[in-house]
Amino acid sequence: MVLITQNGPETLPIGSPAPDFQLPATDGSTCSLKTFESSPYLVLCFTCNHCPYALGVEDRFIAMAREYQPRGVAFIAISANDAETYPQDSFPEMKKRAEAKHYPFPYCYDASQDVAKAYGAVCTPHLFVFNPERSLVYEGRIDDNWQDLSAVKSHDLRNALDALLAGQPVPQPQTNPMGCSIKWKKS
Repeated sequence: MVLITQNGPETLPIGSPAPDFQLPATDGSTCSLKTFESSPYLVLCFTCNHCPYALGVEDRFIAMAREYQPRGVAFIAISANDAETYPQDSFPEMKKRAEAKHYPFPYCYDASQDVAKAYGAVCTPHLFVFNPERSLVYEGRIDDNWQDLSAVKSHDLRNALDALLAGQPVPQPQTNPMGCSIKWKKS
């Protein structure tokens, strides 16, 4: 598990505007913030193919996307890991994963790691939720137990989305993300 320390980029503060990006997706498209302009809310998840924490919540993220997309919430997954360090996180492997798991959202590759740095992502998974103005309203984890859905006590992402869709403020705008550190390129 990653404990949040500021050895990497500073995480985007609540209320900050979403940094724009242009990233290739595994379906052959290119994604940017404009791609999601028709959806009032946007959930952005930094993830990868190899991390046990990311894999532990992957099916939950897919299920939440299927549940919330019809309600105006767009989802996107981004991998920023260095593929030289972890070849299983390469773009070709990402394509295989997205197809095998039938991702209902774009899975994009941040090869330069500039987007991960702009958002201040520290681990996989690390989630960022934006309101219609694309201001950050939630940052953190999906829930409090990546290993066992039946043991989850705090459904953090669900609580945030339900509050937003009800026109309420997010009850807990920040939680500590749990996961494997982003595999930064060596300088």
